[in-house]
Amino acid sequence: MTLTLNLPRELEQRLLQEAQRRGVAVEQCALQLLEHQLAPRDRCAEAVALIQSWIDADDVEEQKETGDFLIQALDEDRPSERKLFPAELKGVTW
Repeated sequence: MTLTLNLPRELEQRLLQEAQRRGVAVEQCALQLLEHQLAPRDRCAEAVALIQSWIDADDVEEQKETGDFLIQALDEDRPSERKLFPAELKGVTW
């Protein structure tokens, strides 16, 4: 597809500078920028599938270890002495 664009002068200068920085023709630079910004639907589907595979993973022990680590890190990184996840409330409120 052939597309003709009338760019504002400032945008034209920015595109020229970016093409020079990348060491490519202005047209090629514009195509690269469009390709980067317009992620294909397949990529979105791949990301959804990856996240779903993490959710469906049966490695319960790893998930428990990760959760315990996060709880410990959150409690240690607090400016106050009051813990977000006190041990005596485990299984009651969290």
